Amino acid sequence: MLGIKRLGLLAALVVVGLAPAAAAQAAAQPSTQDTQYLQAVHQVNLFEITAGDLAQQKGQNQQVKDLGAMFKTDHTQLDQTVQQIAQQLNVQLPKEPSADQQAVIDRLNNASGEEFDRQWVTSQLAGHVQAIQATQTEISQGSEQSVVQLAQDALPTLQAHYDALVALAQTLGVPVPQTSASGTPSPGGTSTPAPGNTTETPAPGGTTESPTPGTTETPAPSIS
Repeated sequence: MLGIKRLGLLAALVVVGLAPAAAAQAAAQPSTQDTQYLQAVHQVNLFEITAGDLAQQKGQNQQVKDLGAMFKTDHTQLDQTVQQIAQQLNVQLPKEPSADQQAVIDRLNNASGEEFDRQWVTSQLAGHVQAIQATQTEISQGSEQSVVQLAQDALPTLQAHYDALVALAQTLGVPVPQTSASGTPSPGGTSTPAPGNTTETPAPGGTTESPTPGTTETPAPSIS
């Protein structure tokens, strides 16, 4: 009997010891903002990897091919970090681009020659504007340090991509978003369609407007 009582006491102590650990794990769950950013940026990466392949295969302009190769490399590396952080935080990531992003891929598959180059640059401009905006929103509103750090590390790369796209767009005569004094895209001032059908607050790459990156009023990226 004494042995049974001791076992019962040990079991109770184990349960009590596990309770704080379980509570700490629950408290460590990422916020909605952090979760949605990880999911959205993962979809951006999936889209960019596919679009980069298409640029190399179908691009007529050599700069389109070169940018496609660079974007694929950069977004593949970025996504490795995204997946590592998502795994650590138990965040489930989408397995494919959003419906809007897939629609852009379908349009690019059906385009060729100069038309492909123009459509590719147009969609990339709009997609990177949205990715920059979502990333700056995560920096200002995120609460999980690892996700915020991911956004801080990704921002210079996204901005460099955008700057290269602007230069190429000017060469090809493709409309680009107006820029503010800081050089970041601002609303209105372009007829550039985004990669996908419109919603008011879509995930990066799925809007027809070019909002100012960095605004803190923008909701977290939605996931299709």
